[in-house]
Amino acid sequence: MSYALEHIHLKARDPVATANWYVEAFQFEIFSDRVTTSGARSIECKTTDGVIVRISGPRIGDVMGNGDVDIHYGLEHFGLIVDDLDAELIRMSELGVILLEGPMEIANSRLVAFIKAPDNVRIELMQIPS
Repeated sequence: MSYALEHIHLKARDPVATANWYVEAFQFEIFSDRVTTSGARSIECKTTDGVIVRISGPRIGDVMGNGDVDIHYGLEHFGLIVDDLDAELIRMSELGVILLEGPMEIANSRLVAFIKAPDNVRIELMQIPS
């Protein structure tokens, strides 16, 4: 049996603001915006390479825990490839993004840095040498 990643789902206090941030920060494309039968605002986006990222608010009656931008068990972060990490970190800084770690060099001369996105989401930015 084969498996393929279908989507990443992010919960947000303000799904519209969060989706718009990803559009500005990483050129996500919004392709659906609706309220589900459970009362949650659900915005579907695509990354430039076609990965679906769903951003939704709480359903009616949900009690939401806080996000955790720190290193932790479970789904800890997702990573995005960038062409020029230094330039990207400057651009992120101009958007008010908080740098959590890095930049640092890891295996195979990859450069990585971790940033804090809306709703305490941890994102790894990675420059892969050509």
